[in-house]
Amino acid sequence: MSNSSSITQFPLLPFADARELQLWHFWLFLSISLAALMDSGLIITSTACDQHLHTPRYFFLLNLSLLDLGCISTPDPKSMANSLWVTRAFSYTGGVAQLFVFLFVISAEYFLLTIMSWDHYVAICKPLHYGARLGSSACVHMAAAAWGTGFLSALLHTANTFSLPLCGSNAVEQLFCEIPHILKLSCSHSYLREVGLLLLRFCLALGCFVFIVGCYVQIFMAVLRIPSEQGCHKAFSTCLPHLAVVSVFIPTAVFAYMKPPCISSPSLDLVVSVLYSVVPPAVNPLIYSLRNQELMDAIAKQKTIWSDISKIMATLQG
Repeated sequence: MSNSSSITQFPLLPFADARELQLWHFWLFLSISLAALMDSGLIITSTACDQHLHTPRYFFLLNLSLLDLGCISTPDPKSMANSLWVTRAFSYTGGVAQLFVFLFVISAEYFLLTIMSWDHYVAICKPLHYGARLGSSACVHMAAAAWGTGFLSALLHTANTFSLPLCGSNAVEQLFCEIPHILKLSCSHSYLREVGLLLLRFCLALGCFVFIVGCYVQIFMAVLRIPSEQGCHKAFSTCLPHLAVVSVFIPTAVFAYMKPPCISSPSLDLVVSVLYSVVPPAVNPLIYSLRNQELMDAIAKQKTIWSDISKIMATLQG
């Protein structure tokens, strides 16, 4: 039996044995990552620089985009490098850091999505109380609570997971280090502590999910009572992007951590990991900007500004 302190690396098993598939994996994930980074960056700069978007809704969207940047930047680079250079070595310290950062951004994003459902509920069901309940101070406090809770959750799970004694093969059959795969390497019944924490986390996640569902039940009941067709359209266009993100993110994340071992397989684990770690940060900017004229106008303005700056720089260099 070898303790985790004696392990110096976690070899990541290859995405595929064929070299062509490895290169296909690299170029596909590189394209997705660059697109996600660019789109999230545009949303961040647009919401930060445009005075018309300094509202609670876009403040939370800015925070969500920041978390999406962290989410897409944590697991993908190492996985892509392994596929490109046919390397497998992943340092123990790197595995710890990757798991912590990924749990941090994923947890904070989930709590932020819960807060955003509350924002939509107050905006549609309690519009007269919106300014009082979601002032600038309240928004900052709620966003800070989401980030802080995510940090504490990640710290607790990472410390507990890597305190377990590991033995046997330390190869990780995945794109990156995840708790279920680290638990498979444990050679002690101490892993039940982390299973207990995961169950506790599941109960918390279930509570947030019930809260989100409750908010949207109230929202849809209120929307159906809106007499004007334009008002209904505006309400649905505000809520449906958030509901689409929640529908993709929550079920896959819960399934990834709570699925029974009997149905676990490398191919299924890979698909589930991609669905909750790569797809949401990649599609979030598209979902939130689609049919959002305010945001599209702000993004177009930012593109024009950057284009003008590029032209000025090119002129100066010439």
